[in-house]
Amino acid sequence: MNAYMERAASHSMASSSVQRMSSASPSMAQRHRMHRRAVHLNVITPARTESVSKLNGRPSQTSPTPTVVATPPPADVLTAAVAPAKLDLELMNTNLKNVVGNRHPMLMAAAEQIFGAGGKKLRPVIVFLVARATANLMKLPDITEKHRRLAEIVEMIHTASLVHDDVLDECDIRRGKQTINSLYGTRVAVLAGDFLFAQSSWFLANLDNLEVIKLISQVIADFANGEISQAASLFDTEITLEQYLDKSYYKTASLIAASCRSAAVFSDVSEDVKGCMYAYGKHLGLAFQVVDDILDFTQSTEQLGKPQGQDLASGNLTAPVIFALQHAGVKDELLAIIESEFVEEGSLGKALELVEAGGGIAAARALARKEADLALAALAPLEDCPAKRSLQLMVDYVLERIY
Repeated sequence: MNAYMERAASHSMASSSVQRMSSASPSMAQRHRMHRRAVHLNVITPARTESVSKLNGRPSQTSPTPTVVATPPPADVLTAAVAPAKLDLELMNTNLKNVVGNRHPMLMAAAEQIFGAGGKKLRPVIVFLVARATANLMKLPDITEKHRRLAEIVEMIHTASLVHDDVLDECDIRRGKQTINSLYGTRVAVLAGDFLFAQSSWFLANLDNLEVIKLISQVIADFANGEISQAASLFDTEITLEQYLDKSYYKTASLIAASCRSAAVFSDVSEDVKGCMYAYGKHLGLAFQVVDDILDFTQSTEQLGKPQGQDLASGNLTAPVIFALQHAGVKDELLAIIESEFVEEGSLGKALELVEAGGGIAAARALARKEADLALAALAPLEDCPAKRSLQLMVDYVLERIY
């Protein structure tokens, strides 16, 4: 067993200990969630500062029973997280539809489908939140036009990659909506994706910042690396956790990390803060991908909008499988099923059961929590403000999808 596989096996065995400890000793992510919910409830006590200190592991004084203000918190964590960037996002959506449709009327209908209502648009939201949090740190009166353009670039790049992915995968539905290629054909879908990549490159060049140009340009190369790595490792039961995380970085975390750092660049913060914003984006992106991969095993076909276990069925072995393959009790049977490429009826359902029984999902949850804690720690240099609290809530949103 090589070093990577030993590390994966060790992580898998440790996962049960992590879960046992969690009820008595909350992780950083759990402590932050408890504190942020108190803030959103507007819990007021004479010793509020001491209570917050207790959440951070420091001694606190005994506080009287808190008074809860009548204003309820947002029912949806994501709604609360997006709130500081809501108006920014609305302006961005209008601009993006105009960019595509006004230049090329043939793509107007496609533009409405791509950038219209619906979709969480998490990546530009994160750009706006980092922009506002770092602008607050530097005492800027508002975010800049370059911050806004960066968010548009990030959304165009991400959307272009999805449009092309749907063509390659011959996908008709994405998150409950018909895809561009299913509505308008492959030709329009390819042209729309190409146009978005080209337009984002032009906008990027006009930002006149070499550091940001290099950061975002690398993301496009990383997308290709991620797709090639995934295609080369289908049904490869020797894939390591390290290789999986590299692939996840290329496909998901690279764009979020680069865009977070780029937003910090336009706020003119220190090198240390820029590095922390990159780390936040990287670890949030990795947590997001691990959670997505867990949901492929735990959610129903109706919830997923695609068949349960589709990644596994197509040979894409993700964190839950990698961890389960370290479990002696299920390894041999799970290996045999995967190497058969699920030719026997019912073999996929059996494989899903074995991944659960082998502790793969529990270990993957522990990995997601670890990445989430690293993302939260990276926010330390920021001053408290609504945007920082929303960046913390974004971590909550990612984790709560698996609980």
